[in-house]
Amino acid sequence: MGTKPVLVVHGGAWAIPDDLAERSILGVKNAVTNGFAVLEMGGSSMKAVEVAVQTLEDDTVFDAGHGAVLNADGYVELDAIIMNGKTLAAGAVSCIKNISNPVTFACSVLEKTPHVMLTGTGANQFAEKLGIPQVPVEELVTEHAKAEWEQYRKYKHTVKSLFNTELVHDTVGAVAIDYEGNVACATSTGGITNKMVGRVGDTPLIGSGGYADNLVGAVSATGHGESIMKVTLARLILFHMEQGKTPEEAANSALHYMEKRVHGRGGVIVVSRTGEWTARFTTKRMAWASIKEGVLLYGLNTGETIQEIINPPK
Repeated sequence: MGTKPVLVVHGGAWAIPDDLAERSILGVKNAVTNGFAVLEMGGSSMKAVEVAVQTLEDDTVFDAGHGAVLNADGYVELDAIIMNGKTLAAGAVSCIKNISNPVTFACSVLEKTPHVMLTGTGANQFAEKLGIPQVPVEELVTEHAKAEWEQYRKYKHTVKSLFNTELVHDTVGAVAIDYEGNVACATSTGGITNKMVGRVGDTPLIGSGGYADNLVGAVSATGHGESIMKVTLARLILFHMEQGKTPEEAANSALHYMEKRVHGRGGVIVVSRTGEWTARFTTKRMAWASIKEGVLLYGLNTGETIQEIINPPK
């Protein structure tokens, strides 16, 4: 057991309003605590990121699983990815409906099929075959999401204008390294309110919404999906780390490049193969939390890091 385990989670990079700030912080702290419990017991980084992201999917304050937003036709379409840094095995799902934990379904794609990504109808059929419980759309959709959809439909806001105002909920994610030194990432989203039917963002795309490689580290991204895809943000950060940059330098460099090159903002969490980590964002806020060596850190605003000592490290 050479490596000290680390888990970092995010609840999406956007202009989080004050009335959701406290719940967002509580949500990421809850998720990081649940996921880290897996690592502490000697569990894998894969299981830890899955558990952390499940916790976020079940929390209606975030746009993933429960709390997901509605597309232009008033339906929920969910995307998720999970990736194993040891083998580079990945599982992803996109445009799936009525499943409350897309990250767990992404795990099934990784474990039970020879494929990396399943989408749409075929994915939903596979979920039925596996006996993954389907939940009614009503269970996933909050009153807030419904009100938001009605408002955007009325005013014909485009996805682009939404992102420019940063009034969008966004993705959730986690990265981890376990006692064995294996890294993993997971990312899950409900997308953007009033998005075109069938629109897929960066989340389920390997190298964009997430990437994990034991030789370098793991990343989970959040923000303007189209921009993230154009620069393959997660892989770009790991490329910078391969060139010798620290996680923080690599994240800053890639986020700056994305803003300059395609005018997109976002946020990332990163862990290196040696257990160094960072949480960086260019949006107004991003709720994040981490646990390493008995210390829980979290933040919401730029430059903010709040510390809580939890159990003394064993």
